[in-house]
Amino acid sequence: MALSGMTGFARVEGSAGAWTWAVEARSVNGRNLESRFRGPPGFDSLERVARDGAQGLFQRGQITIGLQAKRAESVGQVRVNLDQIERYLGLIAPLIAAGRAQPPSADGLLALRGVLEVTEEVEEADVKAAVEQAMAASITEALTALQASRLDEGAALAPVLGGLVDRIERLVATAEEQAAGQPAVIKDRFTKRMTELAGDGAGVAERIVTEAAAMAVKADVREELDRLVSHIQAARTLLSSETASGRRLDFLMQEFMREANTLCSKSALTGLTATGLDLKATIEQLREQVQNVE
Repeated sequence: MALSGMTGFARVEGSAGAWTWAVEARSVNGRNLESRFRGPPGFDSLERVARDGAQGLFQRGQITIGLQAKRAESVGQVRVNLDQIERYLGLIAPLIAAGRAQPPSADGLLALRGVLEVTEEVEEADVKAAVEQAMAASITEALTALQASRLDEGAALAPVLGGLVDRIERLVATAEEQAAGQPAVIKDRFTKRMTELAGDGAGVAERIVTEAAAMAVKADVREELDRLVSHIQAARTLLSSETASGRRLDFLMQEFMREANTLCSKSALTGLTATGLDLKATIEQLREQVQNVE
């Protein structure tokens, strides 16, 4: 699998029987994988379909799957409750006989409570199962489309990440050239300082050599530069990996920054310090972009 981002969106529509629906799957950055499902009442089993599908396709990110469904309105069956009509007629008959009321009309009787009964159409189990299966297929299709969307983001990120790694490599090479002059500069500074304090007394020259050598060893950044070169190679390997590498890139960014901080703290040259600061800024830019990688 190519480099994948963690931001994406997909929408799939479907229909079966009296039902129509739309599935929307979206994802944003996340340190771990989290999936949420929102669906219509009566289709609770689809939550497992969504969760298992997300776990099968993604390693990191916050995944939200929403299913909106609508069932076509059904007329149902209408029945006239004749018994209820007879009750109403029996109650009003004495009033009609006494001339106190007019015989009721048909539409008047039908408007009375309980005369018309409407029974809702009950959806058969096998019909509902078929609809649920079709909805599950739409969820799977939406998650697959979401994966493609995240891969598109990864394709856009790849040259950006590669460019930042290339810049880090150039800065490390510059730092290596600058660091080669550190021992001589340290010795010159120490010699000047010791000469100012102790003059040209006996043993001063020997002490200058000894102390300057010790200071040069403390300021040596060879190990830091070697580790940075190793980290650059590791970053390129991870960026071309066929598996999700976001977590490992996160950790590698910490290692990059640790070496850059040590390089700056050991620097005895203005130019090397400036390069170290530029290196730290570039590593931070890379770290921010890595937050988008699955």
